[in-house]
Amino acid sequence: MRREIKKVLLFLSLTFLFNYISAFLFAALGGKWNTPGAYLMAAGYMFVPMVMAIAVQKFHKEPIKKPLGISWKLNRWWLFAWLLPPAVALATFGVSLLLPGVEYSPEMAGFFERFKGVLPPERLEAMRHQAEMLPVHPFWFGLIQGLIAGITINAIAGFGEELGWRGLLYRELSFLGFWRSSALIGAIWGIWHAPLILQGHNYPQHPVVGALMMTVWCMFLSPIFNFIRLKAKSVIAASILHGSLNATSGLALVLVEGGSDLTVGVTGASGFIVLGAVNLGIYLTFRR
Repeated sequence: MRREIKKVLLFLSLTFLFNYISAFLFAALGGKWNTPGAYLMAAGYMFVPMVMAIAVQKFHKEPIKKPLGISWKLNRWWLFAWLLPPAVALATFGVSLLLPGVEYSPEMAGFFERFKGVLPPERLEAMRHQAEMLPVHPFWFGLIQGLIAGITINAIAGFGEELGWRGLLYRELSFLGFWRSSALIGAIWGIWHAPLILQGHNYPQHPVVGALMMTVWCMFLSPIFNFIRLKAKSVIAASILHGSLNATSGLALVLVEGGSDLTVGVTGASGFIVLGAVNLGIYLTFRR
């Protein structure tokens, strides 16, 4: 067996073992999604790939910084990584409005409706009150807040994942070529999310089908992340992309009413269409 495959299998075995056990224990002990405990568990969940990537490198007596792409050398692709996710969210918003039964809702009726079965009524009412008190529309406030979080706290959490996916896996699976390695990493990445999706993350209305949707979504995302990793020559840029995506993807849902978690939003069918277009752009870039 090739050395790369051995490293990948060791990394995946450790990562999935620790992550799946933590998610199982959270649910078994009565943990509920969209609670402070769930956010804490999810934050810890994201850092396991980083810890295991470092552990595997140490086990094989190999350096960490250069092989895993930890570089702070700035270039234009860092800016691209930061601004692409809000652009995707805005494009997804536009595509969602083309779907049957989906309407523009500047008063955010659809946004609050989605949280009815997820959040307690008092918390939902507090969110409504906060939105009314803002000096600008919550959409613009969310955009600014998301951009700031995307390059700070969210990017740090994103690094917890990216050192594994676009650090170790990107390097060890590079012999497969760009598209095949992207597809494989994306499938692994999506399946890794499954315990969280089944508990209500991203697809609270359809958690079982959502686990499959998440895997497909990650396979759409993976070439984009690998492309940024390749062009920026840094896993830090991929972490910024990850952080900005997590911080701004909700913008696609703020102003739409109708549809479901399978159809609208960046993780829904409308988001798949936009991400497919981005992948086409990457393909044409390589051809050119």
